[in-house]
Amino acid sequence: MRLRVQGLPTAAGVTRVLSLLAVVAAVGLLPWLSGRDPALTVLRARSAEQEPTKEALDAVRSDLGLDAGPLDLLGSWAADLLHGDLGTSWVSGTDVLPSVVSGLQVSLALMGAAFALALLLAAALVAPVLVRGRRSAGAFAAMLAAVPEFLLATVALLVCGVWLGWLPTSGWQGPAYMVLPALALGVPAGGLLGRLVADALPAVLDERWVELWRGAGVSRARISAAALKRVLPQLVPQFGMAAVGLTGGAVAVETVFAVPGIGRTALGAAKSQDLPLLQGAVLALLLLGLVMGAVAAFTRRRLLGPALRDASLALPAARPVRTHPAIPLTLLTVLAVAIGWGLLRDPYTVNTAARLAAPSFSHPLGTDGLGRDVIARLGHGAAPTVGTAAAVCALSLLVALILGFLPGVAAGAADIANALPPVIVGILVAAAAGPGTGGAALAVALISWPPLAAHAAALVQEVRASAFLTAQRAIGASPSWILTRHVLPSVAAPVARHALLRLPGIALALASLGFLGLGAQPPAPEWGLLLDESRAYVERAPWAALAPAVALALLAGLAVSGAAYAQGRRVPRTGGAGSTGSTGKKKEALVEV
Repeated sequence: MRLRVQGLPTAAGVTRVLSLLAVVAAVGLLPWLSGRDPALTVLRARSAEQEPTKEALDAVRSDLGLDAGPLDLLGSWAADLLHGDLGTSWVSGTDVLPSVVSGLQVSLALMGAAFALALLLAAALVAPVLVRGRRSAGAFAAMLAAVPEFLLATVALLVCGVWLGWLPTSGWQGPAYMVLPALALGVPAGGLLGRLVADALPAVLDERWVELWRGAGVSRARISAAALKRVLPQLVPQFGMAAVGLTGGAVAVETVFAVPGIGRTALGAAKSQDLPLLQGAVLALLLLGLVMGAVAAFTRRRLLGPALRDASLALPAARPVRTHPAIPLTLLTVLAVAIGWGLLRDPYTVNTAARLAAPSFSHPLGTDGLGRDVIARLGHGAAPTVGTAAAVCALSLLVALILGFLPGVAAGAADIANALPPVIVGILVAAAAGPGTGGAALAVALISWPPLAAHAAALVQEVRASAFLTAQRAIGASPSWILTRHVLPSVAAPVARHALLRLPGIALALASLGFLGLGAQPPAPEWGLLLDESRAYVERAPWAALAPAVALALLAGLAVSGAAYAQGRRVPRTGGAGSTGSTGKKKEALVEV
């Protein structure tokens, strides 16, 4: 029996604190970690005409305290931070705190409207399940959840703002300016929340107590309320992660619609190397993510009540959502044909005479602002987009398999990683190492391992407690034999399938960083970068933006339909050596893809 002394920190708690301190230290050391000379940035901001002589740069470094070394720099920054001083902007020369507070207020208003819209959409998706027991809402909700915010923002701006002229497309001057950004943020979040609840409800409605209540004449409304109360406690942490996702999505949405929020402030500070402003904005975003996670944990404890606060209230395994194999096959065929067609063409040939040409036989998807063939850039962009995602996916799988054997250590770091959306980590990495494909891949890899590690830890715990391993120990099998012949094969296969299903999501995260200018740089034909380049002339040549947008949508749809088909095809496994048994099937079926 394991005893934990009251008051002593757990391994997860220690790791959580250390991970948080590491992130804060990285933010504080940004002026020192940055590969560029901060003194040159400040000198150019103060006087563009002044020559960057050694004496002038040394004077700036002395003024900023950059010549004191990294530890002194971190100490002085932390001391000022404790007194509420975020420093002075290197570009504007004004205090950082008012800019951070102003941007945070705008972002909170936008995220509040988006979350309210997400809850309304989730309720609409769940209502048919409660009223008629239909499960079709889950598949539709999954499709909505798979659409990235920056992609939906681009399409909404193009259709509702440019073509139809219904709503303003940029700025923040009234409620009308909030509609399109809130729509772009709220629809994917609402689809995710609706999918989680819609997938969990049917199994709960099949439980014995529901049948007894119906036989006793209890009203449908009361049964539905009780079923929701049964479902929500285990899903509230996912709701918190969806709220954290709004933080990362807000950066791209604020950029598309020129909303002066904290996300756009952080991105602009990273690009201009205004490191004090970037430090304040990233700290505000990190604090926002941690607060949302804490609110989700508190809400779950309140829903469970004091009697079940420390208990595990597991949900029954969700039924697999079946889909026809023709759906993923069709999406894969369309995507493969477009990519293959583009690979036969040159993506770098510039023809200014044919710039912004409409789709034709010679240019099936038209040309961009430099006259380059769009379908060629789309085809050649598949490798840097999906290929880099595959490398990140493999690295995340390796990290997850290692940390799966250290669940106490991994849990604390996972909490901090879940509070950091890819865009925020991408901003930090770009500020330190500069934008690029490698930096974007590192940013996504740093936070993509927690779901896989949690899955691996659950399977490791189950396999270690299985009867066949007890028999192996009884006959004298060595720990290395048990690990390599039984534990690893039982864990690696399902976690690898889980990682493969997350591949399109990782590709979309990389594309979002490319869209924000934090990933691949011109003239690389990366899909997110193609979307970013086409924004300047979206009114004149919408096909240049629609081509990568449709490709990303097809990739997202392929992930959803492929995962549903794979889950529907999964056959029960029998217990025994190299298997996780019946409990393992349930745990694997509950993995969120």
